[in-house]
Amino acid sequence: MTIPAMDNNPLFSHLQCRECGRRYPKDAIHVCEFDFGPLEAAYDYPAIAKAVTRAKIEARPRSMWRYRELLPIEGEPLVGKHTGFTPLVRANRLADRLGVKELYIKNDAVNFPSLSFKDRVVSVALSRAKELGIDTVACASTGNLANAVAAHAASAGLRSFVLIPADLEQSKILNSLVYGTNVIAIDGAYDQVNRLCSEVAGKYGWGFVNVNLRPYYAEGSKTLGFEIVEQLGWKIPRHTVIPMASGSLLTKVNKAYEELGKVGLVAETPYSIYGAQASGCSPISTAIKNNTETVRPVSKPQTIAKSLSIGTPADGYYAIRAMKKTGGTADDCTDEEIISAILLLAETVGIFAETAGGVTLACAQKLIASGAIPRDESIALCITGYGLKTQEAIAEHLGNPSVIKPNLRAFEALLEQPVQSI
Repeated sequence: MTIPAMDNNPLFSHLQCRECGRRYPKDAIHVCEFDFGPLEAAYDYPAIAKAVTRAKIEARPRSMWRYRELLPIEGEPLVGKHTGFTPLVRANRLADRLGVKELYIKNDAVNFPSLSFKDRVVSVALSRAKELGIDTVACASTGNLANAVAAHAASAGLRSFVLIPADLEQSKILNSLVYGTNVIAIDGAYDQVNRLCSEVAGKYGWGFVNVNLRPYYAEGSKTLGFEIVEQLGWKIPRHTVIPMASGSLLTKVNKAYEELGKVGLVAETPYSIYGAQASGCSPISTAIKNNTETVRPVSKPQTIAKSLSIGTPADGYYAIRAMKKTGGTADDCTDEEIISAILLLAETVGIFAETAGGVTLACAQKLIASGAIPRDESIALCITGYGLKTQEAIAEHLGNPSVIKPNLRAFEALLEQPVQSI
């Protein structure tokens, strides 16, 4: 049962339709009843500018909640208190390989507790769910979100259900089951799973993080952008490359950069945002290449990057607008390019990314090679999940360990053999 929201946080003022601007109360709703536009959280930016400073943020614990004035909750966070503030790595060896001057990797592959950026969005969604009195939470997921919902719900004492396509990687299925959640595999693509979740949410009133709690859930992605800026010394990177599934992460990183300027925490300098997709499911990048804002659905995604396999991206239109507004663009890459990029990132930076991370780097390589991203300006790449979640994708592309007898002669003989250097 849902309890009406309490208006005790004036900084997070209301929900608002992205299309017509109509205001709504801060409840578990996500669609405008007039034009069916998506709702998103709105804030009193002048009041936030007076309430928060860089010093105040820096004095707080190193988690995503150090930016709580710009997040849609009423009080202190109730879920995911240790989530976020993942490393921003200066990747000099990879920069040399790509022929660029200044390259950073935002590594959400080590996010707490389920090793993807989805821990951010679920922390906000479930904190808000508890404020609203919701005791059962759920999601439609391509894997990472299911892991995050299961983990956070377990820690918060909430009953949870995760609905997934039946052909997901086994590692991701295991990483949900271990938390004791109810895993339901659907014989169909993600978009079919999502439609079923909308029906279940309507009938049972559960808190589906990416349905009726979506206005709160989506805002958690902003913290990735907030952290990048703070970790760069309160500077916005000139170019940011982000993997796209629904397109929501890209739009929210853009919103984060905008908000930091609005409240006076950074100088409002030019920046460009770029989207990355797998060629086997690239409705947003295809629209960009065709110079249109009409996103045509992909009915049967065919790619190893299953976490990005959303054929009907809910935020595709808004992602395109964000890229165009900032002077960015999008590209896509093959499965072979994804695998090569995963290996390159691991060999040069020591980060093992899941397939979505391979998409980010592979597309960044293309954007740099084409001149879309200049080589002499700062570049940030967003790595959103840990590689052990999708190890099946690269298992056949790695060698086997050397096996020797347990003596020094055998070891020295091995050293005399030709080895491949990085």
